Amino acid sequence: MTLEDLVRLRRARDRMDRDYAEPLDVPALARGALMSPGHFSRSFRAAFGETPYSYLMTRRIERAKALLRRGDLTVTDVCFAVGCTSLGSFSSRFTELVGESPSSYRTRRHDEGSAVPACVAKIHTRPIRNGEAGPSPGP
Repeated sequence: MTLEDLVRLRRARDRMDRDYAEPLDVPALARGALMSPGHFSRSFRAAFGETPYSYLMTRRIERAKALLRRGDLTVTDVCFAVGCTSLGSFSSRFTELVGESPSSYRTRRHDEGSAVPACVAKIHTRPIRNGEAGPSPGP
């Protein structure tokens, strides 16, 4: 992989970080990186350790967790606000990464970390990728 490829892949990753709520797909991201979709996916995984789809969904779930903690939006509203188009897929992925359903996450208390700075809280509330979520937290 060339330095130029890495620069393009980082731009694509930055775009996913910034525009996570937009309808992004591998072919569109690959076009932006001047690569074929297959080459883009393989190169992205080699560079960042996960597929572009997995990376994007992790960003969306991170944002969903923040919106659900606020408590003023329904799970459906949050699903669409973060760029997901299927409530079922969103709920399944959320549960896989977080270890509990979005509804359960929304209804439980989240004030235990309210005094923690946001930059530190982000590290500890980041979803775990690849189905490594532990058991659901108790009430």
